[in-house]
Amino acid sequence: MSLPNYLTPEMKKELSDVAKAIVAPGKGILAADESTGTMGKRLANIGVANEEENRRLYRQLLFTSEQTEMAKNISGVILFHETLYQKADNGKPLVDLITAKGIIPGIKVDKGVVPLLGTDGETTTQGLDGLGERCSQYRKDGARFAKWRSVLKIGKNMPSQLAILENANVLARYASICQMNGLVPIVEPEILPDGDHDLATSQHVTEKVLAAVYKALNDHHVYLEGTLLKPNMCTSGMSRAARATPEEVGRATVTALQRTVPAAVPGVTFLSGGQSEEEACLNLNAINQTAGRKPWALTFSFGRALQASALKAWAGKDVKAGQTEFLARAKASGLSAVGQYAGGTSGAAGKTSLFVPQHAY
Repeated sequence: MSLPNYLTPEMKKELSDVAKAIVAPGKGILAADESTGTMGKRLANIGVANEEENRRLYRQLLFTSEQTEMAKNISGVILFHETLYQKADNGKPLVDLITAKGIIPGIKVDKGVVPLLGTDGETTTQGLDGLGERCSQYRKDGARFAKWRSVLKIGKNMPSQLAILENANVLARYASICQMNGLVPIVEPEILPDGDHDLATSQHVTEKVLAAVYKALNDHHVYLEGTLLKPNMCTSGMSRAARATPEEVGRATVTALQRTVPAAVPGVTFLSGGQSEEEACLNLNAINQTAGRKPWALTFSFGRALQASALKAWAGKDVKAGQTEFLARAKASGLSAVGQYAGGTSGAAGKTSLFVPQHAY
C-alpha cells in the first residue's frame, strides 16, 4: 500500500547517504551555530566587539583553514542563520567555502527554549511554526542537515515526565518536518551537567530521556536511517567533587545507548557539554574504546571543545594562530572518534573548563 505522506525511496537514500557521510570514520561535526548573543559572550572573553563583521571574520577563519587537513576530521558544519548568508573577503558565500572542501553544511533551526508552566524552571524548545518553509529554503540555499536542541535538567523531581514527553514530541515533530523537506535531522536532547549528581544518576536519566525520544520518533514515522543523535555523554555533575574517570564515562554512556538507541541510527555525535577541550576528547576516546556491541558510529559534534583555543589564539588578530589551534583540536577529536587518542594535545584553552551554568544558545 502506498501512503501519500511517506518518504520516497529516493528521499530515503539521499537522507541516509548524508547521515552516513557525516559520521564517516575519524570525522565529526564543527558546531558553529552560536547565536548572536552567545557569540557575543565568546568574543567578549577575548576583547573583541560583538559586531557582524567580527562574527564573519571569525567564522571565515574556521572555514578557510587548510583544506586537506580540515576535511580529514570535519565532515559537517552547523551554521547559524546569519552565517549561511555571509560572504568571505573574496565575495564567495561562506557556505561555498565549506562545500568546496567536501564538507556538508547544516543549519540550526530551533528558536530557543521557553518555560514550561508548573515546573521548576524546565523548558521546551520553540520554532515549529513555519519550520517546513524554512527547511525548504535552507535546503535551496545549500544546507543538507539541521539541528534542534532540547534541554533537560537533573534535580529534585527533574526531569519531570512532562518535560521528557514534551521535548521528545517536539524533537520528533521537528525531525519529521526536516525529512519531508530533504534535511537530515540531528536530534539533540541535551541533559545539562549542572548539579552534584553522580554518574549513575546521569546514566539513568539519559536512558529515560532517550527511550522517550525514540518512542516519539517512531510514533512520528521518522526514518531513523536518515537521522543522527546528538546527546550528552553520561558524566558526573559539574559541581560534584569526585568526577568520573573517562573509562567510567565510557562504560556508562555506551550502556545507556545500548539500552535505548536503535541499531538503525547511523551515528551518535556527542555534544561536549562544557567539558574542557581535552576532557571531551579523552571521554569520547574512552567511549570508543569501551568493549561491547556498538552498531552506530560514535563521534563528535563539538562547539566550545573545538573552538576555545582557536578563539583565544586568534584574539581578533592572528588568523594563522587561530587556524592552527582549530586544526589541532579537530585532529584530536578525529582520533578520539576512532579510539586512538593518546591525550596530550595542549592548546591555548586545552584543559580550561568550558562549563556555563544553565547553558543556553
